[in-house]
Amino acid sequence: MNLIKSLLASTVLLLAAPQLAQAEILVGFVTGLSGPVSSIGIPNAKGIAAGEAYVGEIGGEKVRVIQLDDASDATASARNARKLVEQEKVDILIGTSGAPQTLAMATAAIEMKVPMIAVSPIAPVPPGDGGPWVVQTPQPTPLLVQGIVDHMKAKGLKTVAFIGFSDAFGDLMYNSLEQSVKTTDIKIIANERYARSDSSVTAQVLRALAARPDAIMLGGTGTPGALPVIALSERGYKGPLYGNHGLISADFLRLAGKAANGIICPTGPVTAAEQLPSSNPIQKVALDFRSAFEKANGEAPTDSFSSYSFDGWLVFADAAKRAMATGAKPGTPEFRTALRQALFTTKEVVGTQGVYTYTPADRHGVDDRSRVLVQIENGKYKLLP
Repeated sequence: MNLIKSLLASTVLLLAAPQLAQAEILVGFVTGLSGPVSSIGIPNAKGIAAGEAYVGEIGGEKVRVIQLDDASDATASARNARKLVEQEKVDILIGTSGAPQTLAMATAAIEMKVPMIAVSPIAPVPPGDGGPWVVQTPQPTPLLVQGIVDHMKAKGLKTVAFIGFSDAFGDLMYNSLEQSVKTTDIKIIANERYARSDSSVTAQVLRALAARPDAIMLGGTGTPGALPVIALSERGYKGPLYGNHGLISADFLRLAGKAANGIICPTGPVTAAEQLPSSNPIQKVALDFRSAFEKANGEAPTDSFSSYSFDGWLVFADAAKRAMATGAKPGTPEFRTALRQALFTTKEVVGTQGVYTYTPADRHGVDDRSRVLVQIENGKYKLLP
């Protein structure tokens, strides 16, 4: 009799196990832990770990992250997204490192009708059936570049040369510059591109210098973003040099060294958290992020990329809590739809890079509060007025 009771109890537990697992919120996270974008992808992963340490349970439900490496390859990004949705049955996707890779992943997410939080900037994508499915935490590139153009105008600069990646990120940067200077008398007089995998940009730098610009703007990120900086320094360039948020990286500073001194970058407030006024609500979250990062990773953050994925986690946690309140259960299409609707009704969620308010017409969700200008000085980022 005792044996029969034990068998019955075991059967009940086995039958209950799938139901218990369904209540668990599953997050599919894709990042580039290897390949040319790993200098962004590894910090992205550390930012997610910090997010888990900061908010580990939502609405009484446990959250589990399934992480895959796309090796900095856009095809793998899309393939990983499909695997996470079709095989692992995740409720939401977060990722990935690099604009081309993120665009490929977002396209797959929309096709499968799964909400996604992009942690790299992407170009607009068709919304798909039922409305948009993808929001992003990085500031829109035009908002960041506008800060550069405003600074150029204040300095009386009239011409600028562009040196950037020959991919989707480079296009985003250049197109934003082109858009921002339209209402000014600043002229773009060179548009030089290089691949992330290139080992030299000598030809591009020489052509840019030959145009005799008043300033040069950089459209590269991470470690490959250091190439033109070093080449310009070697050729004695002393003019204004403008970077972007993708150069807020310890790897970039290490490779560029003293050549990076003087570069002005538009970036999120977290980069200069201690220098922000205490009245700024972002300061507290930015400092909390640093504590959570150290707790999760055993070291202090030295980049901006990890904070984008951390903010993605905060946005997800806020949306998931509201999706749970609808009664929809994790692991169901209804919960995915509820999550999507919650994402696009996000209001004033304070992160490290900005304050997020998403709508179906605005996948960026941030305003001027998400941008500051910093200048690199001996490996430090000095907040500019």
